[in-house]
Amino acid sequence: MQYRVQGIVIRSMDYGEGNKIITLFTLEFGKMAVIVRGAKKVKSRYASVAQLFTYGDYLFFKSGQLGTLNHAEITDSHHRIRDDLYKAAYASYMAELTDRMLADQEANAFLFEQLRAALQGLEEDKDMQIIGFMYEMKIWMHAGYLPELDACVSCRSVQGDMRFSAGMGGILCDRCRGKDPQAIPLSAGMLKLLRIFAQADIRRLGQIDVKPETKQALKQLMRSYFDAHIGLNLKSRHFLEQMEKYGV
Repeated sequence: MQYRVQGIVIRSMDYGEGNKIITLFTLEFGKMAVIVRGAKKVKSRYASVAQLFTYGDYLFFKSGQLGTLNHAEITDSHHRIRDDLYKAAYASYMAELTDRMLADQEANAFLFEQLRAALQGLEEDKDMQIIGFMYEMKIWMHAGYLPELDACVSCRSVQGDMRFSAGMGGILCDRCRGKDPQAIPLSAGMLKLLRIFAQADIRRLGQIDVKPETKQALKQLMRSYFDAHIGLNLKSRHFLEQMEKYGV
């Protein structure tokens, strides 16, 4: 069967002497794996369409688990992302998260547009961490792991100061905070940002000015939640953490 799709390359791996297998996150059908023959050769016309983060139109024939590329036209190569270590690290995290948390051929047009907007935001020098937080929330929402941010996860109260409990899966009010001694205090500003990350459309993201110490606190909060409820071992996250640790 022949497919014509809009796709973003979220994974690319060598296959044989001169070929690559790419995983496309497509608008129409979700994740699909495609062989790109000759993509490793220097003069191949398909080398560029097999690079990570490339967005374009792909035409391929598929009869089994893998498709075989017949033609592709690049809409946006996102070469500025690949040329920047930090941007590439954040884009790789979002791509790997998509690859690991979505099943094959599980279409999600909204999530596709969110990833496309996230990559465009990186190209436009918008805050990489904020984009990463927002896209992460979109993935969690899709997979049914979105934390409870509207009311106390224990008693449903919306009154008073809140804390965030990674283990219990959301915010806790003053009355219930003793149920998780590890719960993290939340300022009103941090809670507002978490709600924005969950609800806002990345396509409408402007410049958000967030203090470095607030971003650091949000990062630790979101990582603790990820580890408690999702627990995937992601190479791209480890690379990001190493960059942060050694100040690369």
